[in-house]
Amino acid sequence: MRPLILALLAAALAAQVGCSLPRVHKVAVQQGNVITQEMIDRLKPGMTRSQVAYVMGEPVLRHAFEKDRWDYIYTLQIPGYYSDQKRVSLYFENDVLAYFTGDYAPSSAKATEEHEPTTASASADAETDDES
Repeated sequence: MRPLILALLAAALAAQVGCSLPRVHKVAVQQGNVITQEMIDRLKPGMTRSQVAYVMGEPVLRHAFEKDRWDYIYTLQIPGYYSDQKRVSLYFENDVLAYFTGDYAPSSAKATEEHEPTTASASADAETDDES
């Protein structure tokens, strides 16, 4: 009888101590290239690959079959609380930036095209230059 009481007392004590321990720390996991609106605003069609790499950094993904496409992906995960992923794909023609697509748009394009797909191209910038 005495060992049973001691075993129950030890189990109750262990359960009490286990409940009062602090929770496990959840680490925020960031992966990929950090992409900011300022970076996107600095991209201009006609920039060389080295100029784009200076502004954006080297891409996370370079396609083996599409040499003229650079993909930038940024993910932020806080387990159990928050998860976010941003993507930008840059396309080159003749080794200069032609256009880009993704989750960001240049600040000037956001004001005029809120409901259209996000794409910036050299032809759109040429039209705005002609109007000036």
